Amino acid sequence: MGGTTPATRDEAAHHAGTRHRGAVVAALMLAMALAALDSTIVSTAVPQIVGDLGGFSVFSWLFSGYLLAVTVTLPVYGKLSDTFGRKPVLVVGAAVFLLGSLLCAVAWNMGALIAFRIVQGLGGGALQGTVQTLAADLYPLKERPRIQSKLSTVWAVSAVAGPGLGGVLAAYADWRWIFLVNLPIGAVALWLIVRHLREPERDSERAAGAPAVRARVDWAGALAVFACGGVLLTALVQGGVAWPWLSAPSLALFGTGLALVAVVVVVERRAAEPIIPGWVWRRRTIAAVNLALGALGLLMVAPTVFLPTYAQSVLGLAPVAAGFVLSVWTLSWPVSAAFSQHVYSRIGFRDTALLGIGTAALILFAFPLLPYPGEAWQPALLMLLLGAALGLFQLPLIVGVQSTVGWAERGTTTASVLFCRQTGQTIGASVFGAVANGVLAARLGGAGDLDSVTRAWDAGTAPEAARRAIAAAVHAVYLGAACAAALAFLVLLCVAPRRFPVLGD
Repeated sequence: MGGTTPATRDEAAHHAGTRHRGAVVAALMLAMALAALDSTIVSTAVPQIVGDLGGFSVFSWLFSGYLLAVTVTLPVYGKLSDTFGRKPVLVVGAAVFLLGSLLCAVAWNMGALIAFRIVQGLGGGALQGTVQTLAADLYPLKERPRIQSKLSTVWAVSAVAGPGLGGVLAAYADWRWIFLVNLPIGAVALWLIVRHLREPERDSERAAGAPAVRARVDWAGALAVFACGGVLLTALVQGGVAWPWLSAPSLALFGTGLALVAVVVVVERRAAEPIIPGWVWRRRTIAAVNLALGALGLLMVAPTVFLPTYAQSVLGLAPVAAGFVLSVWTLSWPVSAAFSQHVYSRIGFRDTALLGIGTAALILFAFPLLPYPGEAWQPALLMLLLGAALGLFQLPLIVGVQSTVGWAERGTTTASVLFCRQTGQTIGASVFGAVANGVLAARLGGAGDLDSVTRAWDAGTAPEAARRAIAAAVHAVYLGAACAAALAFLVLLCVAPRRFPVLGD
């Protein structure tokens, strides 16, 4: 018996998962909910956590540490899933995530909690990347929008519900339940995966009678990627927050990160099975999607980080109402994503994504044109339209790029896409934070940054000048997000092929 081809591998994966596909999909949705919730659920419980454990000066690492661990492990887990299969990577990742959750629940001080959040992130990287890859394995091309729209819905709802759920648990139970609640949900997902997921034999497992081929893992490359990503993302996350951008710590981190980039290039060129293979960037389709979704991560910072501040400080809304202004895009995004298959089946993946991101750019450019102070329905309407536009943009690119590679390259490809999106969000938070603070300093004569001004507003001491300054700062951020959308449009137009080279199912 000969080895399997990429086409027969995809067919085998599809048929192997069909019998128990409903149970596996339920497990994937639960795993996606865990990953999405953990990105936001801690935010509203910070006062209770700090009151119990102390460590106010470093509490931001509860979020930064988790984000860094998720981001830098994505390429590693992607390659491992292509080498050993999706199931073992997802099982190990879920187990690490649940161990991290249990350790967070018993943390005795802020330092321990931050360390255990990083452990959570090490497992969260496997959840995010492998879930998206398995979704493509289980469904043929025509059916992939169905599962991707479900995962998009789960992610959007969980991300929006996270702060509210965290606040309820912290107020009426104990902040430790924020982490304990992961255990039963994750245990069910883990049991469903172990019990029902069946994968076909890997290509590296040879036919009967031939000697076994041992999979080679580029551990040196994995360590180099992890160190390089960790140093550079730390520089981006902490720059302008823990220390000035041009300070010695910032320059030292960026210098070390650039040196590690050179180390990664040297190590990966020599590796037989590199963690980040060169073909990820040599193939036009994958390179274009990576850059476009990196721009998506960048532009998403504007609404998710700055719109709630705008709604409360400029529009005068209560926190719940401000959250609703943001959450309306979770209504239109999944619906638009599910509808996108009818569009890209007619005009192609690239042109559908161009339509979506072009519309998104116009909507983002329209935000600074809103009247001051305006009504709540005006930004809410723009967010509803933005969600619809981004649904047309993101899902066709993910489905399209996954369909251009076989099983043995799908994990690496999916991880590279998610890595670029996560990195874009990290860069966006740093860049747009600097933009907002720069506008505030110019408007208020250097009197404070966005955090200090919004705290004064919450205390009822911010004058009208501060209110207008916040509006101007958020408008500047939205203009930057619009430029990021325009950049994504140009990348797809100039780099991506008109028709993606889709492989047959």
